[in-house]
Amino acid sequence: MEALYTAGLYFAEALQSGPPWLETFWISVTSLADPKSIFTVFFPLAYFFDRKVGVSVLWIGLVSEWLNVILKWFLFGERPFWWVHESGLASKVMLRQFPVSCETGPGDPSGHCMITAAALWPLVSALTARAAIHSRSSVMKLVPFGAYTLLQLAVGLSRVFILAHFPHQVVAGVLTGELGNTGAPSPPLKPSLIHPASHRPGAALGWGLQAWTPTTHPPGFFVVAALALLLGSFGLHSLVLAAGIDIDW
Repeated sequence: MEALYTAGLYFAEALQSGPPWLETFWISVTSLADPKSIFTVFFPLAYFFDRKVGVSVLWIGLVSEWLNVILKWFLFGERPFWWVHESGLASKVMLRQFPVSCETGPGDPSGHCMITAAALWPLVSALTARAAIHSRSSVMKLVPFGAYTLLQLAVGLSRVFILAHFPHQVVAGVLTGELGNTGAPSPPLKPSLIHPASHRPGAALGWGLQAWTPTTHPPGFFVVAALALLLGSFGLHSLVLAAGIDIDW
């Protein structure tokens, strides 16, 4: 594992040695892709586009956020900005730390990558469906999926650049959100909420949760669901501590 961490530090050093203007770009990307943006930016936009799509984005964002926390409890994961000092490599690699680097929890998998990949999948599916209806161009049909892929790449690189994650943690986050990707989504028959059966799997977590989105439930259901997830987290936290596993390292 130390070899993986060391390789990650050198990769981050290579990223940081790029043109100075890229620093502003990477920091902007990592700020835009903060998981809270799913709820404050992408959910309202998706809801305006289509109510069912908006509810899917909200639901998947909520569940994937919870799953990311649980996974980090068990996978742990060092973060580059502190491991470089613990490993004694601080004098061998030229790395810069940023205010947005300072996240104190474990780093595996990357929440920015995992939650963004999962929660944006319904929106990408809906936009692909709309493009398929209004254009016969194969290129236009691939634009939403292409933008989604580029966004994931940019988010992952930005997290490595600011030393918040090692590359393998970014890959773990993307795979958790996108596992099962066999290509661009196939256009469904309607541009409204996309039924999962009309797609090839493109983002297993987002695609799978989309199949179980409670679009017909009242707002109170989401309050109860959020409370259940919160209480479940407390319960699981207590159980693993009782089992002698230190998840608060």
